[in-house]
Amino acid sequence: MQFIDLSRELYHRTPTHPSHPPVVMGIWNDHREIKQAGATRFTSMAYALSLSDHAGTHVDAPCHFNPDPQAKSIDEVPLENFYTEAICLDLSYAPLKHEITVAEMEQALKQSGQTIKPRDTVLIDMGVNKRLWGTPGYLHDFPGLHVEAVHWLADRQILMFGVEAVSPAPEGEPNFKAHMACAARGITHIECLWNLEKLVGKGRFRFVGFPLKIRGGTASPIRAVAILDG
Repeated sequence: MQFIDLSRELYHRTPTHPSHPPVVMGIWNDHREIKQAGATRFTSMAYALSLSDHAGTHVDAPCHFNPDPQAKSIDEVPLENFYTEAICLDLSYAPLKHEITVAEMEQALKQSGQTIKPRDTVLIDMGVNKRLWGTPGYLHDFPGLHVEAVHWLADRQILMFGVEAVSPAPEGEPNFKAHMACAARGITHIECLWNLEKLVGKGRFRFVGFPLKIRGGTASPIRAVAILDG
């Protein structure tokens, strides 16, 4: 059994989508401060964190783009939705800022030799981290899914899909159309994944990415992990 960490680090000023607040991280106390309880002297260290529920590797909740009062917040989504079978499609050749079409998704699925089953998680390697991580373009130049490709995934009754970028579709209108399609079709997506290239060609695997239990949360950071047999 092999574990592949699909999560990005969280640290001070971790890159986030421009519409969300930054990650702010600082020392709350450290080992320079001597504390005392009764006759016992000790030190301890802790950080203070301020962050969006969309910070780092995270999963969106249905209520993020669905205005229906009955749309679930992240604490209301069943935990079994975050422990699924999964596959990873190779679309790392997609041009920057490109909207990936249904035909391109179908070709990537064919090349993978896999099928998409109901309640799967579908991860999509678009080569974002390899090409853009550490540059200003990471927040603006990524490719993503055309809205019809989102519907194509929903037609296959997936639970969610995941990408490396800060959005599931290219910046601007395509991004908002993709989010609205997820809301309309009852699926969701993960953003800011890591190490997807390590899953290409590996066949089916187990995906785990449990959210924090944020009351009313519109999303949550997750520790995303792929578990491969053998």
